[in-house]
Amino acid sequence: MNEKIDINNIPKHIAIILDGNGRWAKKRNRPRIYGHRKGAFNIERICKYADSLGVKVLSIYCFSTENWHRPSDEVNYLMHLPIRYFMRYRNQIKDSNIKIVFSGRRDRISNKLNDLAKDIEDMTKNHQGITLNICFDYGSRDEIIRAIKKLNEAGEDIKNLNEETFSKYLDTANLGDVDLLIRTSGELRLSNFLLWQIAYAEFYFTDILWPDFDELELDKAIISYQNRNRRFGGIKEENK
Repeated sequence: MNEKIDINNIPKHIAIILDGNGRWAKKRNRPRIYGHRKGAFNIERICKYADSLGVKVLSIYCFSTENWHRPSDEVNYLMHLPIRYFMRYRNQIKDSNIKIVFSGRRDRISNKLNDLAKDIEDMTKNHQGITLNICFDYGSRDEIIRAIKKLNEAGEDIKNLNEETFSKYLDTANLGDVDLLIRTSGELRLSNFLLWQIAYAEFYFTDILWPDFDELELDKAIISYQNRNRRFGGIKEENK
């Protein structure tokens, strides 16, 4: 751990847009799917380190609702990558302290992937460590629309609807708002990721491509976060 990190001011919920896998592979004259494979293995590395720092939730953007427009061979690989990974490391996941949940649509992925996601969630539901929120076939606008439909089906009183009640119908119910949003690869946009949950998040953008994003890079992001003046729309006492 970087000694400059204030262990008493660790962001509770970190969200990462995992960008740059394809460019990382291209720089090495390898196919894009090679970059996705390297990026998938980096998730475990960063999740374990975040857990050791005391981060409570790590949300990762793995496949967006817009990613279906990518070349079919790349989409097919991304659909099968989680299956291969989780089946290979199922026992290690079971013996870990990491709790895994999934956000996103479940009606467009394969039955095999759907069943595997449910199995992983059930297998880790009592784990007491960091919660790894895997956002797969996820888009924030889609999530909000689905939440509204759930509200309607539940018969909620719309006239008295508040933010707390609405949040319960989002995929991220009980995970809390995002404190720190990280995007790798130098892109400066949100790409429809957790738009409701990042209302007061601090943003951190880095040129580092996701497969190269390591513990030191996470340290840098957290130190940047700790140097921010988080006011949540108010004014700090010393600045009045």
